Amino acid sequence: MKDLNRKLMIEQLDRKFTKLAALNDLEISHKGWINAIRTGLNMSLVQLAKRLKITSASVKEIEQREVDKGITLKKLMEAAEALDCRFVYGFIPKEGSLEKTIEKRAYEVAKEIVLRTSHTMKLEDQENSTKRINKAIKDRAEKIKYESPKYLWD
Repeated sequence: MKDLNRKLMIEQLDRKFTKLAALNDLEISHKGWINAIRTGLNMSLVQLAKRLKITSASVKEIEQREVDKGITLKKLMEAAEALDCRFVYGFIPKEGSLEKTIEKRAYEVAKEIVLRTSHTMKLEDQENSTKRINKAIKDRAEKIKYESPKYLWD
C-alpha cells in the first residue's frame, strides 16, 4: 500500500476489529436490546417511559422500531442512557479485517484482468498454463493491493 497514512489507519482499525471479533457470534434478542435489557432489569414500560419522559405507548413503539430496524441512533442512545447502559455501535468487516477485505477485492480485480487478457491470448492461440495464470493473478493482486487504486471498488 503506497500511502503510509492509509496503511497506518488500516492497521489501527484492524486492531480495533480484533477486539470486536467476539461480537460475531453475538445473537440479538428477537425483541431487541431495549426490550431485553428492560425485561432483564425487571423494569416496566411505565418506568422506562418515566425515565425517558415519554408515554409507555411511545416506549413500546421505540422497542418495535428497534426490532423493525427503523430506529435512530439518537433514540438508541437515549434508551441506553435511561437503562443505565452505554450505547455502542460499529462495523466489523466480513473478512475480519480491512487488510483482508482489500486483499480479497484486489484478488477479484486481478483475476478479472488476467482472465480477460488470457482469453484474448487463447483466441490468438497463445494460451498460458493454469499455473502461469494463477501466478499472474497473484502477482497482479499484490500490485493492486500495494497501489490501492480507486478502481479497486468499481
